[in-house]
Amino acid sequence: MIDSSDKLKIGNKLFNSRLMLGSGKYRSINNAVDSIKSSECEIVTVAIRRLPTNLTNDSTSFIKYLDWKNLWLLPNTAGSQTAEEAIRMAYLGHELACQIGQEDNFFVKLEVISDPKYLLPDPIGTLKAAEFLVKKGFTVLPYINADPMLALHLEDLGCATVMPLGSPIGSGQGLNNLANIQIIIENANIPVIVDAGIGTPSEATAAMELGADGVLLNTAVAQAKNPEKMALAMNLAVKAGRLGYLAGRMEKKYYANASSPLGQISQLLS
Repeated sequence: MIDSSDKLKIGNKLFNSRLMLGSGKYRSINNAVDSIKSSECEIVTVAIRRLPTNLTNDSTSFIKYLDWKNLWLLPNTAGSQTAEEAIRMAYLGHELACQIGQEDNFFVKLEVISDPKYLLPDPIGTLKAAEFLVKKGFTVLPYINADPMLALHLEDLGCATVMPLGSPIGSGQGLNNLANIQIIIENANIPVIVDAGIGTPSEATAAMELGADGVLLNTAVAQAKNPEKMALAMNLAVKAGRLGYLAGRMEKKYYANASSPLGQISQLLS
């Protein structure tokens, strides 16, 4: 049973779910809406570049089909190659949040990616944009390489979380940066959200068992043969990983240790 008091705090907001979902690559609007419901996530991230400036005229995305009274929009700056572009996208993201009734939403998933092949985040551009946006009152969630020192610098700037990648975005390669992610988690005084690369529920569980505060994923659900079922699987996987982390795993031992009470066998047989 999950402790109802074990909430994820990002900035001044509290969330029950530690799973966040992206909104791209779904085969249909129904797939997207049903998957988000099945995941029981509370944070949905949306690429600002893919949305019209006025959601009233939006006929291509599923944004207007979601219940924004129970969901929190996380605008992301995907497609920004420079800090300046990302900053502009952040302001547009707030305007779009206002259109769905979230006037107090200054969240932004900060992505600055100038590498077109591997889509690895630019650490210098990310730092520059993060410093500016934090000063302007945004709740900044930066997407980064699994770089422990960069994570510390971003925390010092006032970012609300750090979001190290497990492996290249959309690759489904899993947690290739496990050692560095563990260091980031150990050092951090803000939530650590593992973002990108997760392909299976077991990988989401592994991230949470390490002590990550949450997981953000998209392609693993959107491109699954049955997205709704995969969203449910990821929901359960994140919960299982969190419970396992809180419970504390047994100590590893070099040798076998019988689980049956050998010393009392003679008494049982007599």
